[in-house]
Amino acid sequence: MARTLSDDARRYIAAFEDETGATATDCVIDGDRLVFVVGVGEMGRAIGPGGKTVHRLEERLGKDVDLVEDADTPEAFVANALAPAAVYHVTISENDTLVAYAEVAEGDRGVAIGSEGRNIETARTLAKRHFDLDDIQLT
Repeated sequence: MARTLSDDARRYIAAFEDETGATATDCVIDGDRLVFVVGVGEMGRAIGPGGKTVHRLEERLGKDVDLVEDADTPEAFVANALAPAAVYHVTISENDTLVAYAEVAEGDRGVAIGSEGRNIETARTLAKRHFDLDDIQLT
């Protein structure tokens, strides 16, 4: 699915790749936070030993950085987008709209939703951009 990135998002991706050596396929700018979609299998490189690489990136960019690992299926992508919440299972339902139903551990619902719904909204934005999902619902 084609994504249009703003000039700022492209600049942040270039800085991310320069600093981490990992590949980013998308960037969501959310106020003082950047969310990068990292290539499959490159999360360790992006984070670095003890989180050093991502912390260095945060200092360089002056923003908090969150990472989501890309995936080949919408189910896996939704689970990754809701991490670090424990997601047991994701089901995609297609009626008039495409909706992902994510079964999340009861104790992790707050993590999946985030402060003021920030995490779930970012997950919804990314799921729409990458897999054309219309919504994510927690079960």
